[in-house]
This record gives sequence, C-alpha cells and structure tokens, in this order.
Amino acid sequence: VQLQASGGGLVQPGGSLKLSCAVSGFRLGDYAIGWFRQAPGKEREGLSCISSFDGSAYYTHSVRGRFTISKDNAKNTLYLQMNSPKPEDTAVYSCNTQVRGESYWGQGTLVTVSS
Repeated sequence: VQLQASGGGLVQPGGSLKLSCAVSGFRLGDYAIGWFRQAPGKEREGLSCISSFDGSAYYTHSVRGRFTISKDNAKNTLYLQMNSPKPEDTAVYSCNTQVRGESYWGQGTLVTVSS
C-alpha cells in the first residue's frame, strides 16, 4: 500500500489549490480515506474523510465550506480542493487510509498560504 500526496505550493490568501493523493496497492473505492495536515509546532489535524460505503464526505469545522474532498476510483486518486485558503492553512498535507487494520500515510505536500 502506498499513498503519495502532491500539488502543494505557494498560494495567495483567497486563491485556490488542488491537492492530489495517488494510491496503489488497494482499491480506493473499498476503503475510507482522508486528509490530514500538520502545521509547524502544532499537532496533526484531521481535515476531511470520504466514506467507502456511500461516498459521504465529512469535514472539520475549520475547513468546512472552503475545502472539498473528492476521489476518482478509476484513477485511484484522492483530491482536496482548497478554496479561499487562509494563512493559518499553511501546513504539510497528507493522506491516510486504513487497509486490513493497518494505517498508511502518504508522504506529505507542503502548502504555504501567503501574499
């Protein structure tokens, strides 16, 4: 099982950025998967996850209404559309899933929100 996040970079406040998480070793449609982030000096925070059962999406309060999680099962890729990012969204973003009882993390991608 492998996960690889990409798409990070520098984005201006109020702009937009789309992150991707390419997965392999399992079928994306069979397992729940989510996005996390860790800002400098802070604990890792769960942002959003998407259900394998019915595709329902869940968001933490700080990103609800601004970020959108989605996935393309055929491409085995998870996405996070970030709209109207704020400086406090600056962090390393990672994707995570649990397959057969084991937790897997992808290498993160750095997002810097700054003017």
